[in-house]
Amino acid sequence: MTKNLPDFPWDSLADDKARAQAHPDGIVDLSVGTPVDPVAGVVRAALSGPAADEPGYPTTHGPASLREAIAGSLARRFGVVVDPVAVLPTIGSKELVAWLPTLLGLGAGDTVVIPELAYPTYEVGALLAGAEPIRSDSTTALGPRRVSLVWLNSPSNPTGRVLPPEHLRKVVEWARERGAVVASDECYLSLSDGASSVLHPDVSGGSADGLLAVHSMSKSSSLAGYRAGFVTGDPALISSLLEIRKHAGMIVPRPVQAAMEAAATDDAHVLAQAAVYARRRAVLRRALESAGLRIEHSEAGLYLWATAGEHGRSTVRRLAEQGILVAPGEFYGPAGEQFVRVAVTATDERIDAAITRLTTC
Repeated sequence: MTKNLPDFPWDSLADDKARAQAHPDGIVDLSVGTPVDPVAGVVRAALSGPAADEPGYPTTHGPASLREAIAGSLARRFGVVVDPVAVLPTIGSKELVAWLPTLLGLGAGDTVVIPELAYPTYEVGALLAGAEPIRSDSTTALGPRRVSLVWLNSPSNPTGRVLPPEHLRKVVEWARERGAVVASDECYLSLSDGASSVLHPDVSGGSADGLLAVHSMSKSSSLAGYRAGFVTGDPALISSLLEIRKHAGMIVPRPVQAAMEAAATDDAHVLAQAAVYARRRAVLRRALESAGLRIEHSEAGLYLWATAGEHGRSTVRRLAEQGILVAPGEFYGPAGEQFVRVAVTATDERIDAAITRLTTC
């Protein structure tokens, strides 16, 4: 079953991680985008509240109050209007990304377009379905091949690049002409001042036809451990996904659904978390640049996309010797070979330690 899948990339960092851990002041792990900040009290209270004492099975679709809260948050935060019926909770966003091609019925003969530099799970999802993944940031380069699914990701993992609305709109128009679904991974949307959702009227033309927006609360609300995400968009596509997920038992636990509702209702903690990441990104960027690395894109999200003009693995090794662990850009595609991805998901104390090491070496 796994013969066509790539090796899990982070397993290859074991030696560099051990090298970084040997630093006298300990490791600064900036290789993964895992939250480290406390979960908001309002969310923790909801998790342990009345929903924690409901012994029956939860529904795959979640309660109407959850879907209405999510729809409300999209309207307030991103100017996106969706019917709450077309909101579907997911067990985090990664499982939806990995299984979406399969859930859409894709297989041999179908092409899934992913960005040139992309989160590895887009490719894995296509391979699990038996479809062909193609890396491309230009629809004109795809030729006559039959495309069934196009992935967008803005702000981007790994580059932090924000795609302008006109670019997103061109992709949507191109896909609709060919009957392809556009899936936009928007898990970093809350960590940007100017990024647009694929469902925004300036992009979608006021119609969700053929469009799916995938969201995660891992980054915006530090809920990676809760596995809290959702997908919304085209009502017909959401209805089909819901039906399949009912059969497959792909259900978010009821206490987590309650926590998601609280997180969607409260904007204050989301804004506060975004400010924390923005501050860490700014100070870490200055330190990396002072150490001789060039930063590209990195406008939003959780990552700095950096290069020292050498193979990324060499940069990983040099930084590991300073006790700083980062991810080589090759994890995200051949175009990332000379880059490293630096996450800003470390405590302020560890970020400060990295800055000291970078600026005094």
